[in-house]
Amino acid sequence: MTDFQDTPAADALRQRLGLDRRRFLSTCTAVAAGAIAAPVFGAAPSFAQPQTGGGGHGHGHGHDHGGHGGGSALVPADKRGIILYTVRDATGRDPLATDLPSGFREVFKELARYGYKQVEFAGYGQHANAPGGANLESVAGAKLLRSWLDRYGLRAQGNHGFIPSSWPLSQADIDTFKKHLEIANILGMDHMGTGGDPTNSSYKADWDVAADKWNALGDLAHKAGIKLYTHNHDAAYGFLLDGGPLDAQGRPTRSSGIRKLEYFLKGTDPRTVWLEMDIFWAHVAQYKFHTYTAHDGSQREKVFDPAGLVVRHNKRYPLFHAKDGTRNETSGEGYDMGVFGEGVIDYRTFFSRVGEKNYRNPMVEQDNAPSGTDLGQSLKYAKTAYDNLAALRKKR
Repeated sequence: MTDFQDTPAADALRQRLGLDRRRFLSTCTAVAAGAIAAPVFGAAPSFAQPQTGGGGHGHGHGHDHGGHGGGSALVPADKRGIILYTVRDATGRDPLATDLPSGFREVFKELARYGYKQVEFAGYGQHANAPGGANLESVAGAKLLRSWLDRYGLRAQGNHGFIPSSWPLSQADIDTFKKHLEIANILGMDHMGTGGDPTNSSYKADWDVAADKWNALGDLAHKAGIKLYTHNHDAAYGFLLDGGPLDAQGRPTRSSGIRKLEYFLKGTDPRTVWLEMDIFWAHVAQYKFHTYTAHDGSQREKVFDPAGLVVRHNKRYPLFHAKDGTRNETSGEGYDMGVFGEGVIDYRTFFSRVGEKNYRNPMVEQDNAPSGTDLGQSLKYAKTAYDNLAALRKKR
């Protein structure tokens, strides 16, 4: 049977309603389912400088679906999300072998019970015995996922999915990318992205190529009504090698002091290419990348301000990963990852500084939430993280 949305009658209705195909698909599916600065930023204590005042973390507990009570919520109720990578053990486990929530449908139900309103996908795979089967990376799978999202009052806000490896883009990669855009539209997403950097290189020439590629992909996504985003870890905030003496391969060895991702922001179209800051890894970068070798060979200090970068490129940061950590100066990264709201990253100050709370979409993430001994741990941590996210309040 042909879906109504794909019939001539549907096209006529869409035109009368004045809807583009993306909004029309979303509606049909829903109906069918029923700065150089000193480190006084407050976003984290600096390891190189004394900790400054800032009013504390503001972390707390207690369910708050409405976002009211005790001051203005920094993260509105409808913006509280989680990336499903955090609970990947739950979506991936066999529902026939456990009474714990298993597969997308039951995990959605559980997350909605905690209060979450948004989810970010990290692919569309689940256990083969879960409803819908193992692989939901298809139009039919997206429609099924959308029906469950709607049933439990959740909104899909993004996905860490397919970014073509080819450049110039091959036709096969373009076709696959467009399929993922179609899936994103069925799911009702505003955004689609990836969990990797645009390039793993430190050299200016490679970041120029990456900017050209992402501008091309961003244009394809824009035409489909989707905002394309890149999610980055600490390496992308290291210093770009763009000058000084050349090495044996003819590559630059020193930096002008611009960070790789800042250079990428300047080289990409702000109308079509967006970013998702992982706040934990941005603070790892603050710890690791504070000194560079200038073109003249001198050592210069430039401390990274994660919130300041967001403020300078305001609308280009619609998404965050809200991930916390405790201090560990022996790890090489400065932090050990932990449960959101139980670490030292000052989210109260960070969210206050970046503002635009009705535009930002923070997704709770904890890479190490799954446990081999406590099979319910990732969902327990997800609930604690929700309560702490909901408890964040503006400073008085």
